[in-house]
Amino acid sequence: MFTAGAVEIEPTHQHCTHRTSVTPASFSRLLSSNPSCSFTLCLAFMKQAGNETADLVLRRLDEQYQKYKFMELNLSQKKRRLKSQIPEIKQTLEILRHMQKKKDSTDPMETRFLLADNLYAKASIAPTDKVCLWLGANVMLEYDIDEAQALLEKNLSTATRNLEGLEEDLDFLRDQFTTTEVNMARVYNWDVKRRSSEAASKNSA
Repeated sequence: MFTAGAVEIEPTHQHCTHRTSVTPASFSRLLSSNPSCSFTLCLAFMKQAGNETADLVLRRLDEQYQKYKFMELNLSQKKRRLKSQIPEIKQTLEILRHMQKKKDSTDPMETRFLLADNLYAKASIAPTDKVCLWLGANVMLEYDIDEAQALLEKNLSTATRNLEGLEEDLDFLRDQFTTTEVNMARVYNWDVKRRSSEAASKNSA
């Protein structure tokens, strides 16, 4: 689509809304009901209030594990979106830089635009210093090429930074998976050993 001599360019900053990165240091503060877990020393741990039985502790650890899995799913979805958006932003910036070079020329610019999936049409565009960017919700705004380029460069920087933050969050979650799994195994093994000791004591009596 071409409007008023401007090229419609997608994606725009709607795809790069700022995300507050949750770093490993702040993760437990954010999830006060689901703090980061530490390795369990079974004997001392099982004597604490609320840890009356191994089944109760295992159930609580499993709930914590499922919360981590849910968070991993959400973060993985965000990561996939960002990984698809970053190449699109880079491609759009390349188009803008090409238009920047051609804006003072008198020769029209030959291009193709998308009509439908895998269907393109040729177009001839007169030199222009204006472009239109999608904002989302069927809203498009006109920008100077310089403004559009600055906006997309900022969005690219934000998206790249957010992707790095997501990688850190996912690494932190993987550590929590390992720690929780080890804790569950320790509690289970402790309970098996406790039951064996009790059975041996009864038999000896």
